[in-house]
Amino acid sequence: MTPDQIAYLTFGSLLVLALVFDLGILSKKNEVVSIRKALWQTLFWVTLSLAFCVFLWFEKSPLVATKYFTAYLMEWSLSVDNIFVFILIFTYFQVEEQDSGRALLIGILLAIVFRIIFIAIGIELIERFHWILYFFGAFLIYTGYKLFTKRDEAEFDPGDSKIYRFMKSYFRLSEVEPKGRYIISLHGKTFFTTLAVVVVMLAAVDIAFALDSIPTVVSLVREKANAPFTSDDILVIYSSNIFAILGLRSLFFLLRGAVDKFDYLQQGIAVVLIFIGLKMLLEFFHIRISIYVSLGVIVACIAGSVFYSMHHEQRKMAVRKETDQ
Repeated sequence: MTPDQIAYLTFGSLLVLALVFDLGILSKKNEVVSIRKALWQTLFWVTLSLAFCVFLWFEKSPLVATKYFTAYLMEWSLSVDNIFVFILIFTYFQVEEQDSGRALLIGILLAIVFRIIFIAIGIELIERFHWILYFFGAFLIYTGYKLFTKRDEAEFDPGDSKIYRFMKSYFRLSEVEPKGRYIISLHGKTFFTTLAVVVVMLAAVDIAFALDSIPTVVSLVREKANAPFTSDDILVIYSSNIFAILGLRSLFFLLRGAVDKFDYLQQGIAVVLIFIGLKMLLEFFHIRISIYVSLGVIVACIAGSVFYSMHHEQRKMAVRKETDQ
């Protein structure tokens, strides 16, 4: 077997085994996921993702492994931003604890399918019209700027979202307590429950986030703007995306109670998006930024924003204590 075949076979096998493990053992119906269990599940997915990175290091090359790790870290960071929106959706529709895990799993599996389709379309478009990367670069700079300057009160409102308004207009939705059901029959008619609405909204939100993440990862892994995609590039793009998405469910339960602890994470992500956007535009002038520099910027921005958020939270708690006294 060729190295490419071994790499894809390993990735596919890991993916199938992990999904079987997740569906059969980690994801039991009507189970409330505790913080402790969510932590172990998160460690499982992160360890699996890093193990694949080690595999790429020895089977492919240190450069391919570095590209994968950089892309995975970027996707994982963007996934955290996803989770804050997921929490708003679950809170708005008052999803019961025991229904959250299965609804998240279905939404994430749909997101994986859509990501595979979007990545394939994106690669084809870039192969045919490489100038579209410059458009994506400008779009990432704009998105990063909007994210950096977004105020707390400008949160995503699930009830006012286009996808929810569309579903209310064209589908029969029921307010009856779902009790784990996604479709129910009332008076001889079929209705979708709020759980079905939540699943569709989770997939739709991930599609919206894919508009940022896919061009970002493409920019990170390609050697040159007008160079064709290699099999290694495609492997890195797919594997980093899918591994990051698979860890979303456990990360949701882990971070659900700590949403307000990372006030400045979105600013860190915004700076990274602006950096990647500039990186894509600079390629027009044949200025190429190394993958190692990109990795350093991503680590510095994400780690810096997390530590600053924690420091800011400690200061707020200290001020509250002084006020109470």
